Amino acid sequence: MTPRTQSGPRARHHLPAGSAASGPYTLDITPERARLDWSSLRVLPLAPGGRHTFRTGDSEWIVLPLSGGCSVAVAGETFELTGRADVFAGVSDFAYAPRDAEVTVASRDGGRFALAGARCTRRLPARYGAARDVSVELRGAGSCSRQVNNFAAAGAFEADRLIAVEVLTPGGNWSSYPPHKHDEARPGEESELEEIYYYEIAGAEANPAAEGLGYQRVTPSGQGAGTDVLAEVRTGDVVLIPDGWHGPSIAAPGHDMYYLNVMAGPGEDRAWLITDHPDHAWIRARWEAESPDARLPLYDSPPEAPR
Repeated sequence: MTPRTQSGPRARHHLPAGSAASGPYTLDITPERARLDWSSLRVLPLAPGGRHTFRTGDSEWIVLPLSGGCSVAVAGETFELTGRADVFAGVSDFAYAPRDAEVTVASRDGGRFALAGARCTRRLPARYGAARDVSVELRGAGSCSRQVNNFAAAGAFEADRLIAVEVLTPGGNWSSYPPHKHDEARPGEESELEEIYYYEIAGAEANPAAEGLGYQRVTPSGQGAGTDVLAEVRTGDVVLIPDGWHGPSIAAPGHDMYYLNVMAGPGEDRAWLITDHPDHAWIRARWEAESPDARLPLYDSPPEAPR
C-alpha cells in the first residue's frame, strides 16, 4: 500500500495504518498518545504460539479477536476464545479484563486481536462474552442499511465506562448516518462520549486482493475543539472523534466496510444517547417506506458458540 501522509489540524484525527504502531502493537491508541481523555484501542498481532502480557492500569479492557482465536488469562481465570477467520466471516466471542490486573493473551495458531479500553473507576469481575449472546442489529434502510454487532453496547454487556460495537456496511452504502453527535451531557437526551473508529475494508468479490477504501466525515458541532475531518480510510486506519457531528461513513461500491467503535466518557450513567444533525435527521422518516439492504445481515450470531 502506498503510504499516505497528512499535515495540518486534521492530521491528528486521521491516523493511516501503521502510523500509530508501538512495541508489539500495530495500533496503539491511548489517551496520552491521542489527546483523548477516556478511550484506548490497540491491535495486537500474534504469530503461531505467540503470547503477550500487559497491565490494565486504570482502564478496563475487552480482548476481541479480529482474526484467529486465543486464550485470555486474567484475575485467576482463563477464557478460551474461538474467534473467527476475519471480521467479515462472523461474530466473535470476547473477554473482559478489569482495571488493576495483569492479562496474558496467547494464540496457538496466531491471529490479530483488538484490545478496546476505557479509563474507569469500578473494578468489575473478569468475564467471558459468548458469540451466541451478541445481538446483531440491522439499522437504516435502502442505501443507508448497515449491520451492528452489539457485543459491548450499553445495556448489552456490563462495563463501567467502555462501550464498543462493530458496524458492517455493504459496498456502496452509507452508515453512521444521519450525522450525529454525543459530545455534551444533556440528561435523558445526549451522552458525552469520545469515540475511536477502526476500519477494515473487504477486497472486491471479483478480485479479493484489490485494496478497498471508504470515506469518513466529521464536522464541528460547536462543542469541544471543533473536530473537522474528511478522510479516505483503508484497512488499519483510525479516525479519532473527541467531539463533532460524525457521519457519513461511506463504503466504496464493491467493498464492504467494517469498523470497530470504541466509546467512553465522564458520565456515571453508561449510556449511548445521540443527537441527529438537524439538517439530515429527516432521512429516518423515509426509511419507514424502505426495506433493509437484502445483503444484510452479512452473518448472524451463531446458535451455539463452540467452547
